[in-house]
Amino acid sequence: MPDSKTKIALDVNGESVEVAFAPHKTLLEVLREDLSLTGTKHGCELGECGTCTVLVDGTAVLSCLVLGLACAGRRVKTVEGLATGGQLHPLQDAFAELGAAQCGYCTPAFLLAAEALLARNPRPDRDDIKRALSGNLCRCTGYIKIYEAVELAAARMRGEPAEPARETLYGIR
Repeated sequence: MPDSKTKIALDVNGESVEVAFAPHKTLLEVLREDLSLTGTKHGCELGECGTCTVLVDGTAVLSCLVLGLACAGRRVKTVEGLATGGQLHPLQDAFAELGAAQCGYCTPAFLLAAEALLARNPRPDRDDIKRALSGNLCRCTGYIKIYEAVELAAARMRGEPAEPARETLYGIR
């Protein structure tokens, strides 16, 4: 049986690429297996955990639920595309500064979901952040440091002086 592959062109992390793959592959599989972008993680592969979140045309999507073919001509951004010019994205800086990750497996998805939020709402309140990240699960830690990191990055991205939140016990200040 011949190896049937489909070829598409798309923009991945700001670069035009052409990639050939089996037409049944999801965007997650194309990114990891055909483009060697392994920052996007396999999770449940059912669209329930959010671990595979990437941006397609600026919108957070679950790459395990999107066929690779559907991305022809689209802009796809993975965690590998967050840092620019050797500088971490403000979200990456804030996550690292606040220790908003433990094992780090879910972190790429949180970063991309947060970037999509901040692109459409540069002044999110805590409820906006919770809603935007609600499709992303983390089993290692609570979500407080993640929310605080998004708040810190948002303030810095607006050019406001911002310091990390004071250490708290169980999120109580």
